[in-house]
Amino acid sequence: MPADPASTDSVAPARPGSETPNQSPAKAPAAGARPRRERPKLVRTGPKTAMMDQWWSAKEEQPEALLFFRMGDFYELFGDDAVVASRELGITLTKRDKGDDALPMAGVPVRSVEGHLLRLVRKGIKVAICEQLTDPKQTKGIVQRGIVRVVTAGTITEEDALDARASNFLCAVHFEKKGAGLAWVDVSTGRFHVAEVPSAGVPDLIAQIDPAELLLSSEAVDRAPEVATELYRTLERRVTEREAWRFDPGGMERVLRQHFGVQTFAGFGVEDGSAIVPAAGALLEYLAETQKSSCDHIRRIEVAEPSRHLVLDRATRSCLELVVTQREARREGTVLDVLDSTCTPMGGRLLREWLLEPLREVEPIVHRQQGVAEFVAQPFLREDVRELLREVRDLERLVAKISTGRANGRDLLALAQSTDLMPRLLERLEGSYSGILSELAAAIDPLGDLTQRVSQTLVDEPPPTIREGNLIRAGFNGELDELRSIAGDGKTWMAKFQAEESERAGIPGLKIGFNSVFGYFLEVPRGQVDKVPENYIRKQTIKTAERYITPELKEFEGKVLQAEERSKALEYELFGSLRDELAGQLGRVLDTAHAVAAVDALASLAQTASENRYVAPTVDDSGELEIVEGRHPVIELSASCESFVPNDTRLDTERRSLTILTGPNMAGKSTYIRQTALIVLLAQIGSFVPADSARVGVVDRIFTRVGSGDDISRGESTFMVEMVEIANILNNATRRSLVVLDEVGRGTSTFDGLALAWSIVEHIHGKIGARTLFATHYHQLTELAQRLDGVANLSVAVREWGDEIVFLHKIIEGGTDRSYGIHVARLAGVPPEVIGRARQILGEIEGDAADLAPRIAGDAAGSRSGGASRVADGPVQLDLFASQPSPVDRDLRELDLDQLSPIDALLKLRELKAMIGDG
Repeated sequence: MPADPASTDSVAPARPGSETPNQSPAKAPAAGARPRRERPKLVRTGPKTAMMDQWWSAKEEQPEALLFFRMGDFYELFGDDAVVASRELGITLTKRDKGDDALPMAGVPVRSVEGHLLRLVRKGIKVAICEQLTDPKQTKGIVQRGIVRVVTAGTITEEDALDARASNFLCAVHFEKKGAGLAWVDVSTGRFHVAEVPSAGVPDLIAQIDPAELLLSSEAVDRAPEVATELYRTLERRVTEREAWRFDPGGMERVLRQHFGVQTFAGFGVEDGSAIVPAAGALLEYLAETQKSSCDHIRRIEVAEPSRHLVLDRATRSCLELVVTQREARREGTVLDVLDSTCTPMGGRLLREWLLEPLREVEPIVHRQQGVAEFVAQPFLREDVRELLREVRDLERLVAKISTGRANGRDLLALAQSTDLMPRLLERLEGSYSGILSELAAAIDPLGDLTQRVSQTLVDEPPPTIREGNLIRAGFNGELDELRSIAGDGKTWMAKFQAEESERAGIPGLKIGFNSVFGYFLEVPRGQVDKVPENYIRKQTIKTAERYITPELKEFEGKVLQAEERSKALEYELFGSLRDELAGQLGRVLDTAHAVAAVDALASLAQTASENRYVAPTVDDSGELEIVEGRHPVIELSASCESFVPNDTRLDTERRSLTILTGPNMAGKSTYIRQTALIVLLAQIGSFVPADSARVGVVDRIFTRVGSGDDISRGESTFMVEMVEIANILNNATRRSLVVLDEVGRGTSTFDGLALAWSIVEHIHGKIGARTLFATHYHQLTELAQRLDGVANLSVAVREWGDEIVFLHKIIEGGTDRSYGIHVARLAGVPPEVIGRARQILGEIEGDAADLAPRIAGDAAGSRSGGASRVADGPVQLDLFASQPSPVDRDLRELDLDQLSPIDALLKLRELKAMIGDG
């Protein structure tokens, strides 16, 4: 819901850096860049009334946003805003007034605004909330209104609009010659991160952050044309372009210093002249502009260090289906879905963060793994902790609501009920032997004083509103109790007064009523009006009765209504005081929330490991990767998998760095190479892994290319997308990387594809040396195992009975020379006549291409000695696909001249001449 106007305590700051704005002339945008948006110009139309004057004033403040204008129980939209809202939300479009002044109009109920906000911001549409700032009951004339908040995709905080188990990041990027600064924050939790990376590394980091909204300077395209254009293309509606002066280093430095109350950022690990400063300042200034309330829950800067985390580019995360599936973009069926048994939303968000940012240093990996191991070894401890955590609410987002003045009584009570569990949680964690659980226990504050303060102040079941009373517990405040007594005694007084007046006037049907126009009144049935005493003053005639007031009744009314209004106002004051008091202690709550989230994530990993028979891998700095009986964490649990066949993996940067995997479709090649990548990834987040045993030498990056599709927005074909991904791998992989490739070269002709696949294998082996799994249908590549040291062949076992085949899904040593594509086509239901003709054609092709294999020029021993062979001073060139022998050549080679008679020789010569068309 929108912020309570009374709690708004800050406004957007003055334009920073306005003393020396950047006046450099704008350059033409790079090709393909989004055209810069002009600020919309408003042309005033419609009726000229005091209320519409308010609307136009608010609209001019936020011309780019849809203005939700509060009118009683509805938010109304006018003009073009109403037209857009009607189209996007499917609500009725009407008109205000008639004739030439008619103005389009649409509205949504206040009680259901969250769903409408979510639908709009997901489409990249801003919404400005214009609230009533004064009470209509106490205002003569038109109530005051003003914008209390601007809602965007990156700043929305409504619980119903957010995924409880995923962060909702607002991000800003600032480009400089030396690199780029990034800042990103989840407004709903206050987590604020920054990083400085080379400009070329921005797309990968942005893909990892996956922001709901990205702030870019209007000069970004000029400063980093290719990168900025890529961001515009990939994020589309999520990009919010801001004026260049809003990234002014001097102005943004002042914004940061003011917010955090520091003179230098060195304490946060940020250099004062860093490119981070303009990005972080622009982010906070945008929050001040949109939230129009304090963001005190953003209390520290966390410097992200990409070099300490395993890098997962967009293609790899998509291919491995870490958090969403490739086809349907669902959470079900992902690695996160398998791992996430967290009991709290904040634990779920942290586990998701761990999965997308695996570690690449042995010590922190082992440190985290030890916490998982303790929970696995102590199931009773794990279950007791998880039982407590199930009762803990989302402390991080509750803190944000309290800090921004949007928390109601139920939110404060949820906070108290959660903090009330902390002493019991600490008691269960006491004596933990793993370093990480001991550290987390030390970071948890019991917060008993906050629990007591809330429970002493609020009733057990507070209402959702904070201005209608019934919030504060009886006995907490003497003045409030007295006011409530006056209002409560009024019911007794009215019952007595009604009985006395009925008896005194002899009117049995006399009743006391109330409405908002006349207040309290005496109602006399029409047939008894002649008995009305002289001191009754008639106020209203209705169909069946007359209504009267008396001086005594009006005097009573004044006392009761005054007491009720004062009671509500005092309750609101007391509640606001409690909320402000809690806001001053939010640092303690946030520190505790972060520790609880980590405990929850570790317990979740342990729960998954225990349920699914995972083991603790050995993680070290070696170049080895050895997995015994490894399994795919998702597929083994799928309903369609009756019994998963585990397999071994062995790679070593020194002796066996590259494996070529051949075998038929549907046999499990893709599953095998993906499960290897996932086991490495799980090991490097500190998790146990699905295997009988595993040793993982840490990797710096995981690269995958398993399947591709067209990129229509870029005008790229499937094969172009494949080659772009391959280029990224070949240009960025190192000896410490893990490379997983499937069906490279299948998007082009057989000869081109085989040539590329062969060359790529040679390059990875000779130039990069990364541990690599290379699945392919080009069985000719198995020859490389004979030519290059460190290359091995694996294949998928198949059993044949006549025309029938059975996929065993078992990976065995050695290559294969068959793909069984026609068998798979038959299983898929391809018509028999097509299958038969395909077999016939295959036989002819295999006969003609029996000797199809690349031939390496030069001494093959050079390759075995480590690296590419060389002839003279130049690199070895492949003599690919040398011309195949003709039928004449083949017949001549097969002739046995010692057994050939003269007449047979003449006949054979005539036959050969006929074959070449001569004779």
